[in-house]
Amino acid sequence: MPIARIISGGQTGADRGGLEAASYCRIPHGGWCPKGRKAEDGATPAKYQLQEMESPDYVKRTEANVVDSDATVVFTFGHPTGGSLKTLELCRKHGKPYQHVDLRTTRREGAVQQIAEWLNGDDKWNDYEDYEARPPENCVLNVAGSRESKADGIQDLVEAIVVDVLREMNVECRSLYPQG
Repeated sequence: MPIARIISGGQTGADRGGLEAASYCRIPHGGWCPKGRKAEDGATPAKYQLQEMESPDYVKRTEANVVDSDATVVFTFGHPTGGSLKTLELCRKHGKPYQHVDLRTTRREGAVQQIAEWLNGDDKWNDYEDYEARPPENCVLNVAGSRESKADGIQDLVEAIVVDVLREMNVECRSLYPQG
């Protein structure tokens, strides 16, 4: 089941890891970011094709990305807190399939397998209550999670994982080299 598009909010860390993976694999990307392209390091770089919200509020941006996606994967080191926890709550509120990947307990290869099996409909990975809600074919995948200041190194790890997932799910990406 191919991934048609990656979206995120453009924050440092997991969000940008997803956007970088999409760029590397030449998969369309986008999403919503706060007004002024607000991020913890200043402004989200213009190379990311994000739409600005009318508000600088991170929660409004997070909700827009959940609503505009078919499914969400949230990456953290440990239990989700802050914006990562809010993302999962918004997925439940809007009845959207989601997957949480704890990178403290799941190695890269395991994370790739978990996400790929989940996207392919394997019920053992359903983190959500509505087992009828599954990621569809040609999924718009929202990539979210911890920011870099809260989880040092998460951006590069998420980029590598999402590249591997895209190589697994999208035939046109299989000829790309995996990230180191």
